[in-house]
Amino acid sequence: MRAACRITALARKAAADAVRPGVTTGEIDRVVRRTIEEAGAKPSFLGYAGFPGSACISINDEVIHGIPSEKRVVREGDIVKVDVGAYFGGYHGDCACTVPCGEVSEEARRLIDVTRQSFYEGIKFAREGYRVSDISAAVQAYVEKNGFSVVRNYVGHGVGENLHEAPEVPNFGQPGHGMRLQRGMTLAVEPMVNAGVYAVKVLPDGWTVKTNDGKLSAHYENTIAITDGEPEIMTNIDGEVL
Repeated sequence: MRAACRITALARKAAADAVRPGVTTGEIDRVVRRTIEEAGAKPSFLGYAGFPGSACISINDEVIHGIPSEKRVVREGDIVKVDVGAYFGGYHGDCACTVPCGEVSEEARRLIDVTRQSFYEGIKFAREGYRVSDISAAVQAYVEKNGFSVVRNYVGHGVGENLHEAPEVPNFGQPGHGMRLQRGMTLAVEPMVNAGVYAVKVLPDGWTVKTNDGKLSAHYENTIAITDGEPEIMTNIDGEVL
């Protein structure tokens, strides 16, 4: 599991490094696939329920599940969400980040920062004996305190031998509910945060999810393990987390 997660983190970093004005999302996708395959792993997303890419690459008001394309060009000021997974040794890793392309607006920068920090606020409660919704409530409280909203239609999840496993890990809700966390559980915690309302819609391609109001969205995710103490962030590169 740690090996799969490290490869996944390498792919996320390679994708983030590839973001620049003029690059296509198809080019970024090829970087992800090459990084994963050169490490001896397989892209978890490629072919998953028919998904055509090795990464989900979503821009600006696209929340998640954007399909990579040679026609989609990243431009200065865009914010680019990259979600990747790698399958190695019978286990999956899963992680995501939001990357600013060049100079972005102050709102975009703050949205990215709040989304990332909301993950860390949530995993303060990713400890043995707490419940899943304790993570959820902490994410929501931090996001809403900062004037943004959390997506309700899509959630985090267990991850391991399968890319998506129980339990679901929402980014909203009241504390004290859901499965009790136990040592050895591995979870993908992934706040999806909108600058406007939390409502979203799926485009006709059947995959890409966008905000209803056309405002920006950000996404941040790591695979974590519940331990007998602090949670372990597994999607890291030699201890460093993007």
